[in-house]
Amino acid sequence: MAKLTATVKKPALLALADGTVFEGKGFGANSISEGELVFNTSMFGYQESLTDPSYAGQILVATYPLIGNYGISKDAWESKKVHVAGYAVRELCETPSHFECIKTLDKYLQENNVPGICSLDTRSIVRKIRNFGVMPSCLQVAERADDIDAKSLIARAKALDYSKIDFVKKVSPKNVQEYGSGPKTVVLIDCGAKENIVRELVARNLKVVRVPAFASEKEIRSYSPSGIMVSNGPGDPALLGEIASTLRSLFDIPIFGICLGHQILAHAIGGSTYKLKFGHRGANHPVLEVKTGKVAITSQNHGYAVDEKGISSDFEITHINLNDNTVEGLAHKKLPIFSIQYHPEACPGPHDSKYFFERFVKCLK
Repeated sequence: MAKLTATVKKPALLALADGTVFEGKGFGANSISEGELVFNTSMFGYQESLTDPSYAGQILVATYPLIGNYGISKDAWESKKVHVAGYAVRELCETPSHFECIKTLDKYLQENNVPGICSLDTRSIVRKIRNFGVMPSCLQVAERADDIDAKSLIARAKALDYSKIDFVKKVSPKNVQEYGSGPKTVVLIDCGAKENIVRELVARNLKVVRVPAFASEKEIRSYSPSGIMVSNGPGDPALLGEIASTLRSLFDIPIFGICLGHQILAHAIGGSTYKLKFGHRGANHPVLEVKTGKVAITSQNHGYAVDEKGISSDFEITHINLNDNTVEGLAHKKLPIFSIQYHPEACPGPHDSKYFFERFVKCLK
């Protein structure tokens, strides 16, 4: 195959709401974007992360220093577009090499109108986020340095309030989609679902009906589901009271919540959530299963957590994050309703928790 290369020469600035400005070299699209600045510690899977709808409204910083070395493939995606608002990396590989590579990361971001910045101190950025928490930011890539005004970028960053925007409305599909032809039907409430959730369900001989996040109880029941899955997604779960209310009315059907779906379930049972200082985003988070004492290494991507104090007495905490003791799993004490804060479908990440799909299948009517 022809050798793919990317040329990184454009000026770029990443401005934070606290007035800090990082200068680097631009790649991807010549554009300006605002977003909550977050970091991911994974050493691989950048294409899957870029296309994860849970990153909508966020500028993503990669802690691994070299990004883009295996390029972009036609299959390693979690949705059909890039959802991050911007991408910041230490070093961009300009000559990727992989047998499945079809284009460079630079070209991919150009096609999706997303700006990227490299050749900057990502360690310093991550230390700032760890010390002060995630914060609004603004990224600009331009042809000329004179086209970039740091003060205006800082002002745009300060004006952003991520927690007040309902990103689920932005990423949830508008139409119903169906997959597979198995004997049992699972309705997937799509709040920004990763595609591998659908793949894992179909691989277990299930018919999957993917409905918009704000589908009504009546619409969901019209498919006669054997079970309901509530997906991952972006933004503050406290804004999703309508979805939580609908879910509460469906407790006679087996339910499995993943990530944001876990948080929505908590709200459905009268609980609450709170924002983490810098979130959990990576593929190596240790999680303890309380009953068995087993520890799984998990893939995670979320900025909010369930408050253990408000959990209904009908539910129990099943899993705990061993890094900060936050709630990672819930289960009804009698009904087949459960949720986990992390990603059993991974992509990217370890496969320690794929057994949850089998557990869900066994619960189906």
